[in-house]
Amino acid sequence: MRQSQFEQRYQPQWHRLEQGLTALEKKQRPKKVDLARFTGDYQDLCHQLALSRERGYSLVLQDYLNDLMLRAHRQLYRHRAPLMPGLAAFLRGGFPRAVRAMWRWHLISALAFVLSAAVVAAMILHDPELVHTVVDGNGISDLENMYHPDLRDSSDRNRADDLMMFGYYIYNNIGIAFRTFAGGLLFGIGALVVMLFNGSFLGAAAAHLTLVGAGQPFYTFVIAHGAPELTAIVLAGGAGLRLGWSLVAPGSWRRVDALRRAARETLPVMYGVFLLLVLAAMIEAFWSSRELDAQIKYTVGGISWALLYFYLLFAGRHGSE
Repeated sequence: MRQSQFEQRYQPQWHRLEQGLTALEKKQRPKKVDLARFTGDYQDLCHQLALSRERGYSLVLQDYLNDLMLRAHRQLYRHRAPLMPGLAAFLRGGFPRAVRAMWRWHLISALAFVLSAAVVAAMILHDPELVHTVVDGNGISDLENMYHPDLRDSSDRNRADDLMMFGYYIYNNIGIAFRTFAGGLLFGIGALVVMLFNGSFLGAAAAHLTLVGAGQPFYTFVIAHGAPELTAIVLAGGAGLRLGWSLVAPGSWRRVDALRRAARETLPVMYGVFLLLVLAAMIEAFWSSRELDAQIKYTVGGISWALLYFYLLFAGRHGSE
């Protein structure tokens, strides 16, 4: 889409947002402004700003949109728009649009993760002793105790155990995601290394457990919660790579300004990553641990993957995308 078409399409929305900002900046009471619609326009503006940068539109347009976004952000923080309408608008379109706006970085992150997992798995299936180069002895023992039918504890967990594990999964997974994101500050190298390591570990675990006869318990356990969990980790890696690239190639901006702009662009993705990891922890604690027929587990897992990627690819789409 040409810049002139882009401006013509979204100018009415920017004008509406400016009108709301003028009212709020004159200290009129928030009830005179449709805050739910204002929040939706703000989410759309963040997406449009990301698109203008990605497509290389003029710096004049980018500065205009950036200033508009900053003004809107200040007013939203000041008036604290109701949580639920803003969250609903974010989930309805803000998050998937933010993901799609950075699809190149997420693709690089996904390739690093998937290819490292596939290469390591293939090597271990060819030579099982190579597992020791990725996972130490204690780690291998822990994996077998968790998943091997003859070794794992099959006693039923109670609700207190589920709640405890729910908290643990949130703590562990969100820690991994935000370390991956922060690793991008090392010119993107940190984020890339984390993705390669996590992919290698997953490939090693899957290959080793398959060889020792524990493949099905492992796959049926991870398939459902793996959809939001692994996707969230990949998105965190993509966001980290975007941060790193702003330092490697800041363009016409100072590095600190380029980093700030990249941070504003990636924050919506990281908010969504947090929500995906909470969802993954719920599934892992309250569903994945249940002893059910493998076919049921695979079916539910397949549906989880399909629904999540349908949402990320198509939710909140505009005609210009």
